Amino acid sequence: MHSIDLSAISDAAIQACESIAQEAGVNLKDCYQCGKCSAGCPLSDGMDLMPREVIRYLQLGMIDQVLEAKTPWICAQCVVCSSRCPQSVDICSVMRAVRLASKHAGKRPVPEADIFDDEFIANVKAHGVSNEQYLAAAYNLKSGHLMQDMGNATRMLKRKMVGVAMHNTEGRRDVAALIDRALEADAARRAAAEAKDGEA
Repeated sequence: MHSIDLSAISDAAIQACESIAQEAGVNLKDCYQCGKCSAGCPLSDGMDLMPREVIRYLQLGMIDQVLEAKTPWICAQCVVCSSRCPQSVDICSVMRAVRLASKHAGKRPVPEADIFDDEFIANVKAHGVSNEQYLAAAYNLKSGHLMQDMGNATRMLKRKMVGVAMHNTEGRRDVAALIDRALEADAARRAAAEAKDGEA
């Protein structure tokens, strides 16, 4: 364990942590650090902070440590942590909110996860449904993992698990409009939060 000088934490850092909690719809004070979220997390071996530590750092106003952590980007959103929490803290929502805040701050501790998110949304927006074979190709190109799936690609094609045909849903324009509205709402919410922070 190491000591933390809480007097060095700025009001802006505390406000940023509170904004993440508000975005996630949680009260950080509800968490009493029992550790059930961390004990149940199937991906904890690859995390640099345990889920409970992410919550604790947010409680303490340690925004930089949270935004630079890999944990929210590794989180699979399986909801084990949230379902195990005796205080009903939605830790999955906190992880999503931290990812958004980290991305908007230009941090991206796990760039591959961010690239995948962007490519997935672009794929669904363009076609109304995810075309996995083209999603994988776009991800591999943009992430630099060019040969990552080459060994499996031919087997998957032979077994007709994937194909070359592009699938589009009839309502893809509606799906694109929905995604645009969500992105616009996120941008408006962030602009309002920044304006409010500027007034404080």
